[in-house]
Amino acid sequence: MAKIQSGKNATKKEVVIEKAALLFKVKGYSAASMRELADTLGIEAPSLYNYIGSKSELLQSICIKMANEFTANLNIVDNTAESTVAKIEAVIRFHIQMMINNFNEVFVANHEWKHLKEPLLSDFLNQRRNYEKRLMLIVEIGVEKKELKNINSYVTVLTILSAVRGLEFWYGHKKNVTQQVLENDMVNHLLNGIIN
Repeated sequence: MAKIQSGKNATKKEVVIEKAALLFKVKGYSAASMRELADTLGIEAPSLYNYIGSKSELLQSICIKMANEFTANLNIVDNTAESTVAKIEAVIRFHIQMMINNFNEVFVANHEWKHLKEPLLSDFLNQRRNYEKRLMLIVEIGVEKKELKNINSYVTVLTILSAVRGLEFWYGHKKNVTQQVLENDMVNHLLNGIIN
């Protein structure tokens, strides 16, 4: 069998993780096997362990990477002097871009996280809760500053995150809508309902 071919900007381990994300998305974490992953990569199953310790390590790599990327972006956005509306728009755009450009990993983090083992499961859930609380605080500040309507911050964040997660349906069908039109229209629809 052949060796894993790394991409221009990806290590062999990153290639393994990307292929695992695709396999977990298609089959589900529980049904996917390391042998299937090895077959997808064109290598012998024992060779996988040169790059990754276990199937559970693959899942945690995917989930933690996604959680960290969303948190890092929110840190950047939240520490700017931009208006609340600009911050929310930046967050929405980032979520859309992640769904488009890292679909398999985001899908796995959204659906297969429940298979994480402790203490990583609790850490992942805490990171997600803290992310949502920080978004709610941004909304609450926008309401106080009269940049946003008098809206419930929890419902607003839930609506935004659910709408962006709904891109799973677009990704599966890819109707005649370009990524740029999709992003701009979603931002427009989501923001116009909350801007004062």
